[in-house]
Amino acid sequence: MPFIYAPIAMHLTPTHLQDLLLDPATHPRGQPHLSAASGLVRAGAWLYLVADDEHHLGLLPAGAAVLQHLPQAPLVQLHRILPGDLPAEPKARKKHKPDLEALALLPASPAHPSGALLALGSGSKPNRQRGVVIALDATGRPDGAAQVLDLSALYAPLRAEFADLNIEGAFIANDCLHLLQRGNKGDARNACISYPLAPLLAWLAGTRAAPPAPLRTTLFDLGMVDGVPLGFTDGAALAGGAGGWIFSAVAENTDDSYADGECVASAIGWVGADGGLLRMAALEGTPKVEGIALDGEKRLLMVTDADDPERASRLWVVALD
Repeated sequence: MPFIYAPIAMHLTPTHLQDLLLDPATHPRGQPHLSAASGLVRAGAWLYLVADDEHHLGLLPAGAAVLQHLPQAPLVQLHRILPGDLPAEPKARKKHKPDLEALALLPASPAHPSGALLALGSGSKPNRQRGVVIALDATGRPDGAAQVLDLSALYAPLRAEFADLNIEGAFIANDCLHLLQRGNKGDARNACISYPLAPLLAWLAGTRAAPPAPLRTTLFDLGMVDGVPLGFTDGAALAGGAGGWIFSAVAENTDDSYADGECVASAIGWVGADGGLLRMAALEGTPKVEGIALDGEKRLLMVTDADDPERASRLWVVALD
């Protein structure tokens, strides 16, 4: 497994577009916002958000009111993907939450002619090994009931390599599904784990008995800030279909995948089609970015997790060189 490192070479300044507010009457705990956004995908005319302590997806229309920082930004809509409701008390909710940390847009397939969304639990605890497939219609809206998956067979080989498994990102590039393992102070290894897409989609659809083995696992050293290692939080394929990708990372002062800690730095980075880390850029203001999605070739949308249920997650944008 190659081990790849590149230092931070520049700084970028993100722009705050909006807080992720919603109608509290639509939220199971009456919150007026999403507080733990952890994944972001653009599908058709919609932005989809997954939050690690919710049983719902968040939806935002990907129009000018969102992407151009206009004053009448729309509220987040909620779409249920898991049954039941989580406890209101923060420690109990943290213990029982599905910890959906990664969201990927799946291409059209026989099972999902207009594509689908794949939300993945982090795998950091036994109850965090669920995934959800949400079929989309031709407009990019959810189509029918969500399909809940047991990911334990997919994650078991990964846990043999990473005792503190923590899958934080997922994206499709170069006919592969790529999962991003996030490092921490206890184990600073970050990794991109790549699966062949066709057999993976067959397993998700139930037409294959077992998930495919990874094609490869590439380790990344993203460096440290004030003694805290940077760790992957999400990834997205770069435009053009050449196989390159972009990622977000944060340096969170914690020893494991369960406990939260202070975010001391955040960054984005670029990886080439050959899997080599090209460069990294620090984000001014240190937003704790947990989900990213490209808006064209020159803008990156980002969502943050404040690790505080009383504070709204935020949608940001940063211009890319």
